[in-house]
Amino acid sequence: MKVSFDLHDVGPSITVTYDGILPDLFREGQGIVAQGVLVEPTKIEAFEVLAKHDENYMPPEIAEAMKKTHAPLQYSQEQKQGSDQ
Repeated sequence: MKVSFDLHDVGPSITVTYDGILPDLFREGQGIVAQGVLVEPTKIEAFEVLAKHDENYMPPEIAEAMKKTHAPLQYSQEQKQGSDQ
């Protein structure tokens, strides 16, 4: 089944096209993860679409990939205590 939907957050909308069955949790207002190819500045051809259980949920594969490619955020002591200025 070929579907197309728009993602809205901050900035311009992104159109996602996907050829497959959408997850049961997929619905308007629900967070999703779409993996695919950016074919235009605001268009993705997805090969996988996952519905997030809640805004804090992240699939284990993506969480593991992010651990490998993204350094944890480190705050300086000044940032932790707040600026005195």
